[in-house]
Amino acid sequence: MAFLRKFPRSPYWFAGYTAPDGRRVQRSTKQSRHKQAQLVANEWEKAARLAAEKRLGEAQARRIISDIYAVVSNEPLRSAIAQEFLMGWAAKRKVDTALRTHQAYAQVARDFIKSLGARASMDISQLTKTDVVKYRDEVLARTSIATANKSLKYLRVALNAAYKDGVAQDNPAAKVDVIRRRLADITERRPFTVKEIKTIMTHASGEWKGLILFGLYTGQRLKDIARLTWHNIDTENEELRFVTAKTGRRMSIPLAAPLLALVQSMPAGDDPSAPLFPDAYAIASKEGSDSRLSQQFQAILVLAGMANERSKDATGKGRSIRRAVSDISFHSLRHTATSMLKNAGVPEAVAMDIIGHDSEVISRHYTHIESKAKRAALRKLPDLD
Repeated sequence: MAFLRKFPRSPYWFAGYTAPDGRRVQRSTKQSRHKQAQLVANEWEKAARLAAEKRLGEAQARRIISDIYAVVSNEPLRSAIAQEFLMGWAAKRKVDTALRTHQAYAQVARDFIKSLGARASMDISQLTKTDVVKYRDEVLARTSIATANKSLKYLRVALNAAYKDGVAQDNPAAKVDVIRRRLADITERRPFTVKEIKTIMTHASGEWKGLILFGLYTGQRLKDIARLTWHNIDTENEELRFVTAKTGRRMSIPLAAPLLALVQSMPAGDDPSAPLFPDAYAIASKEGSDSRLSQQFQAILVLAGMANERSKDATGKGRSIRRAVSDISFHSLRHTATSMLKNAGVPEAVAMDIIGHDSEVISRHYTHIESKAKRAALRKLPDLD
């Protein structure tokens, strides 16, 4: 049995016991009370005996540590199984995040658990940087650098929650670097030209003509436009007012003349909660159906001769593969609106407020200055002759 002894200059009891290699060792229990010190010493001796018999497994080691912590702190050691914590964390975030963000969090949690394999049943405090790197690289192998980096970002949030909750000693995801994007890996979205927009409009039908005009003259995302109701239209002040789904930003955008004419031509009932675009609204309001509207716009681009029809044949590779990214989509209208405003000489702060960009860096990413504007600027430079 482990024994205790005191040294003259120390307030703590020292435990003596036999180490796994047979040596007699003495260690400070960091306990000044004899009873607690004896309990700690007994647990150390138990762990040493099991280790010597090669019966000290991971679960047994955690249990012994937990018992020692309970003796010292008079409360149980907080712990959480990785799989249970991650799925619970994702479920809780449904309350304080936008739908798409919550769906992304849940997907990352599921994918990371799958990547962990049997380690998902371990205590979350045992996860390492190696686990995170493995997951990040698996995402990269089947998708893109941007997606892998975003997945790493979301995983950092999840594991930081474990750290804040006291069930992990650190955040291993914070130790993992994002992957630097090479120029060849970047597919830049580009704006539509006026000619292209006119061509698209000739092939659009039904609600899509209105959806496209709203995208062009407000620069807003497809889902936000599809979910507009008459309540969002301030006819007296000729403004569009709504809250963005992605960022929760409150927007107030004056209606451009073409857009105002469109709104005035649309049949409005007595119900302010009625959608402007009923068919698109029905699709956008269904959970997990964001891609259907994008697919419909892609079909319009195909009709306009601006995109190739996507094959519906099975590839045998499933959905978790890297997909080709087109340089044009409905989101290109956001680039178009930003660029048109900048090319027209609208101050950056005003353009940012209309589009809803939070920083000049993001605004510049969406800005594509026309050659005409550049030539006009260069003509203003002095001639040295």
